[in-house]
Parts: sequence; C-alpha cells; structure tokens
Amino acid sequence: MPVIDNRRRRLRIAAGTALLTLTVAGCSGLGRTAVGPVTYTTEREAVVMVNSPSVRGCHRLDPSGAKEVENGTLIDIILYRTRDCTGPGTTYLATTLTDQKAPSSLPWRSFSTVH
Repeated sequence: MPVIDNRRRRLRIAAGTALLTLTVAGCSGLGRTAVGPVTYTTEREAVVMVNSPSVRGCHRLDPSGAKEVENGTLIDIILYRTRDCTGPGTTYLATTLTDQKAPSSLPWRSFSTVH
C-alpha cells in the first residue's frame, strides 16, 4: 500500500499548491484598496463606515458633510472641504487617527488616499 500513500501525498501536495497559488493571486489586488474602514460622523449625527476604499480617485462623503473622521485604514488620507477633492483647507489624517473639524469651519465632503 505504499504506492497508494505516495499518490495521496502527491495529490495533497498538488491541491495545496493550487490553493496557495489561488490565494496569492487573490491577494494581489490588496494593493488597490486601503485595507480597513474610514468611519465618519455626519453633521446630522449619522455614523457612516466606508470599508476598504480604493486607493485611486476621490471619495465623496455624505452630502451634509462630516464633522469627525476616523482613519482605520492602513494608509493615510487627505480630507477636503469640497466634493471633488480640490481646493484649500485640506487636512492630512494619518492611519489609525481621528480628527474633528473646528466648530467655525466647513465640514469635510471628500477624501483621497496617500499612496
């Protein structure tokens, strides 16, 4: 029965190799998202979570804007007072930090990632 044991072992190794290859191929897309959540509180006190946003482009926040933003992702973000990630008054928010807007300032309306 050693021949059958060798075949089973080879089959297990082949299956494990195939599974590992699929796992690595699936994880190659992780570089395209900011792994983790961006959580913010709107001016209307609603809490919104954006999980693993893309690292590309501009991400709009709630139309009413955000008064507090928590960056739970693995990369830094930039907060903007406009809906299109342009203009002055930006705020740099490093990973795992939270920021609140000043009472007299406009709410944040979009963010982009730093990559």
